[in-house]
Amino acid sequence: MKIYQIDAFTNTVFKGNPAAVVPLEKWLPTEIMQHIAAENNLAETAFFVEENDTYHIKWFTPTVEIELCGHATLASAYVIYNYLNYDKNEIHFTCMVGDLFVTKNEDWITLNFPSIETQSAKAPEVLAQAIGTHPISFYNSQSKFVALLEDEEAVQTCQPDFSLINQLEKSLIITAKGKNVDFVSRFFAPQLGVNEDPVTGSAHCVLIPFWSKKLNKTEMTAIQLSQRTGFLKCKYLGERVEMSGQAVCYLIGDIFI
Repeated sequence: MKIYQIDAFTNTVFKGNPAAVVPLEKWLPTEIMQHIAAENNLAETAFFVEENDTYHIKWFTPTVEIELCGHATLASAYVIYNYLNYDKNEIHFTCMVGDLFVTKNEDWITLNFPSIETQSAKAPEVLAQAIGTHPISFYNSQSKFVALLEDEEAVQTCQPDFSLINQLEKSLIITAKGKNVDFVSRFFAPQLGVNEDPVTGSAHCVLIPFWSKKLNKTEMTAIQLSQRTGFLKCKYLGERVEMSGQAVCYLIGDIFI
């Protein structure tokens, strides 16, 4: 099987979020896909099967299958557009959470994903110790917690205790208003086998509606302040969000099993 390693949400190799992409003619057993993801040891490995112009897609961390992943979808779209002789502008993916749509404009790839709303909540007692500071406010969503911090510097300099974050019921986004972009964030998911994800599309399904309401804007820019960093153009569409990013190929190889 062919395998591609794509750096997503960047136009520079060694930046953004690396994802492995494995196109399939038919599904492998889940156990084998999980083994491949563990062998790759990247935040996500994406597998997809094309059927009647729809791409059925699955994502695996090194330890579990997940229901939604943005950067590995962007990476998969990059592979389809550039290496699989695909001549249309829109790609239709389907997954656990429903339909995902991807379009491209020159070297920018836009993901159209479900919007995920947040509700104000009481911060868990362990949170301040886990991230080394008390958040201004705390929020819950169906899949992730959100901690609003004072400023970009607080997000940048946070030194998380992953053993404590792992005690939370859900993965954690920390975020603040940005200096040169509308908002910044970092994303911690030790519960999923990924201590810190470099650039996270699924987190922006939460962050885009969150910041759209706070800033009273529907179009925004964002940086995820991981060590690798990543840049996103964001748009809030109500029940859907759009996030646009670039991608670059790092590796093409073969899997022998």
